[in-house]
Amino acid sequence: MPRFGVLGSGKGSNFRALAEAWRTGTLGCEPVIVLSDNESAGILDLARGFEIPAHFVPPGPFRTKMSPEAETEIVRLLREAKVNFVVLAGFMRVIKEPLLMAFPGRILNIHPSLLPAFRGLEAWRQAVEAGVPEAGCTVHLVDAGVDTGKILGQASVPVLPGDTAETLHARIQVEEHELYPRMVREFAEELRA
Repeated sequence: MPRFGVLGSGKGSNFRALAEAWRTGTLGCEPVIVLSDNESAGILDLARGFEIPAHFVPPGPFRTKMSPEAETEIVRLLREAKVNFVVLAGFMRVIKEPLLMAFPGRILNIHPSLLPAFRGLEAWRQAVEAGVPEAGCTVHLVDAGVDTGKILGQASVPVLPGDTAETLHARIQVEEHELYPRMVREFAEELRA
């Protein structure tokens, strides 16, 4: 069964959806390590609750990326865990060369917009402010750009009259929790083929 590592910075709701699918036997791959750049991230406690090894990796001095030393440590931990691929679940830093080179074409991310629209932070807020009729989420491969990698799947969500950034984000997350496990399962099936 393919093995994957998870990188996350926050509460871990997308990781929870993946871990629950794994626990019920519907994911077709196994999360074997969870790493975070945030020592108090909920995703670390959530992982431990699922009895998955979880570690904080100090990010270094940068706000939007890991230091090269921190990324090298992440690669070491992922390789030590013998992962076949990497899943980002609310990881709030841009991935750079050490990790991209270690897992080329094998890092997945979920982004809360219908890419290529609204890349970057708070895409749901960008959608509300732009007045678009539709938003959603995208699972894509990670490359050197910000939310620019190959799209693997999308789910759309209507933007309703009176929607706030918060109400739209909540509905997008419901779709994320359906889409991400499905796309991770399909990716793992392709790895096995």
